[in-house]
Amino acid sequence: MDMNTIEAVVPTTDPAEWRDGDAWLAGGTVLFSYGSTVLKRLLDLGEAGWPAVTVDDAGIELAATCTVAELYALPASEAVAGRKWPGLDLFRPCCDSFVASFKVWNMSTVGGNLCTSLPAGPMISLCAGLDATATILAPGGSSRTVPVAAFVTGDGQNGLAPGELLRSIHLPASSLSSKVAFRRLSLSNLGRSGVLLIGRRDADGGLVITVTAATKRPVQLRFAAAVMPGPAALAAAVGRAIPAELYHNDIHGLPEWRRDMTLRLAEEIRAELLEERLTVSGDFWTGPSGPPHATSPQPSAQP
Repeated sequence: MDMNTIEAVVPTTDPAEWRDGDAWLAGGTVLFSYGSTVLKRLLDLGEAGWPAVTVDDAGIELAATCTVAELYALPASEAVAGRKWPGLDLFRPCCDSFVASFKVWNMSTVGGNLCTSLPAGPMISLCAGLDATATILAPGGSSRTVPVAAFVTGDGQNGLAPGELLRSIHLPASSLSSKVAFRRLSLSNLGRSGVLLIGRRDADGGLVITVTAATKRPVQLRFAAAVMPGPAALAAAVGRAIPAELYHNDIHGLPEWRRDMTLRLAEEIRAELLEERLTVSGDFWTGPSGPPHATSPQPSAQP
């Protein structure tokens, strides 16, 4: 889409150059598809020259400008060869969750997906599920890091202040070394994610379940090894962590359906990572009690 209010495209990575009416431009797949009637300048990161991927013993550093195609290729690359990182198994399913063409994959960036901050953003799911941290540059020359799970604050909302720039995302080796599980549901075969959950069993035996797509922002549930939940305890924990109003509501899924599928997929992940028999009834998991196909109890609001 043409944006006929744009007066200049400025190649820069310096937040000090930002002013009102500017927007950072990386891949531009969302910026150009949505268009704008108020933007005056685009601050183009295309010539930033940041290495897309840096791998070392501490984990993986992704430049904000790393494309989906570059991320998809990483698990099969020499950069991670020989590393026992089960978390790499999440990369391609999350990339596939874009349900997009190769043209989008070659332009769309990891950082752009995080900054767009849509509930179904699969890079948000991947990074939050692996406890990634985001490095943010400010116009005054300072920088800060925030967990990706806290970076997205709502539907299309995040913690960036005016002029701030997402520089990179760090995926820690500790999370990449964990046993992982992935679950995703959509109302159609080629539809946007309605529910996407990622589970981890960490080296200390703890269990982490990250809920995205079903909710307006990422929600994480953490259980210490000494207090592993059963099906009923997990359902209760989901209910406490996700009040009814936090479930997303659009054409890709009603809140009630997203809630029920969150309960089901969370239990599937719990059973898989704890190597237990899955508690299901008919086609749908019904929570701690209830007849087959019953509607799961409404979660109580978080205090």
